[in-house]
Amino acid sequence: MRPEPELREPDLPRTAKVRPRALRTGWTTGTCASAAAKAAVTALRDQAHQDSVEVALPGGRRVRFPVESCAYEPRQATAVVVKDAGDDPDVTHGAQLTATVRWRAEPGVALEGGEGVGVVTKPGLGIGVGEPAITATPRAMIAQAVGEVIDLAVTGARVVISVPGGERMARKTTNARLGILGGISILGTTGIVRPFSTASWRASVEQAVSVMAAQGQHTVVLCTGGRTERGAMALLPELPEVCFVEVGDFTGAALRRALAAGLSRVIFVGMAGKLAKLAAGVLMTHYTRSKVDLGLLEEVTRAAGGTAAAAAEVAAANTGRHAYEIWERAGLLRAAGDELCRRVRAVLLRAGQGRLDADVAMVDFSGTRVVAATRAEWVSRP
Repeated sequence: MRPEPELREPDLPRTAKVRPRALRTGWTTGTCASAAAKAAVTALRDQAHQDSVEVALPGGRRVRFPVESCAYEPRQATAVVVKDAGDDPDVTHGAQLTATVRWRAEPGVALEGGEGVGVVTKPGLGIGVGEPAITATPRAMIAQAVGEVIDLAVTGARVVISVPGGERMARKTTNARLGILGGISILGTTGIVRPFSTASWRASVEQAVSVMAAQGQHTVVLCTGGRTERGAMALLPELPEVCFVEVGDFTGAALRRALAAGLSRVIFVGMAGKLAKLAAGVLMTHYTRSKVDLGLLEEVTRAAGGTAAAAAEVAAANTGRHAYEIWERAGLLRAAGDELCRRVRAVLLRAGQGRLDADVAMVDFSGTRVVAATRAEWVSRP
């Protein structure tokens, strides 16, 4: 067995400054791609130039975007929407999300990746190998946007999303290491880019913990994002909404504030990748500062009764999600997930200095089903 993991969370530089104004949100590549697709299919249908277009975000909000350029002919149309990432230091800020649309004989949307959109070459990303790196939410947004213009039950459209210069942009990301080659990923879960400001986000997490403590609550539920928060609320309906904190990568900051506020219990709900980092003692889990310890996941696989072949496959996995998929395929998901949750609980108990009880739940990648936990009764039945 490896030694007990050292608790780690890099400190902020002392020179870090908090902006004197609120950080400006922006739009994901997925949102901009859906806007470009809608503008292009509208131009093709109407044979008319489009100056702006309105699309729906996953949460239901509708947003109007200017169309940078639009060209059409009887069989094909192309539209460009420029990404505005707000105040986020995003390498795709200013990218020209381009959609080219042609009619096709079969009903529905056929989505393809063009120039500057990466191709998936390794498993573990929730996208098939050989497919364009366009994740599930943007795919759904593009289909919805096109479906607002044409009846997809009777009419078909071939939509090609491209990003001029995307291959160059991707060199500044972790795409190549993850097996996404040839360009950027088209991403987004909410459609909105919320700026990653370490100081401001950490401050908001600490404030949220303080607010719930001030309302007399003693249990804080730390969730890594919106999907896990929804899953956690379904798991723990007896707790008021104020107890749920979207902690992002700042688990360490949340635990310190929980101790200072005199809380008695922490429940962590997350997906496999973040849990793997926490199990290794990493309390600041942003991808730029830490990576998944595949050696630890190999140990977890063996501890769960996995074969030597399964453990070796996990040790060579591409991502935490890939390890999850290997466990699932090998029939180890519950046992390995429970072992991973147990290890995370041990880290949280140490960080809580004996004053915080802890429990952990691992959810699937939709965030809706608990697949492993330190409490057996929490695990959802298939």
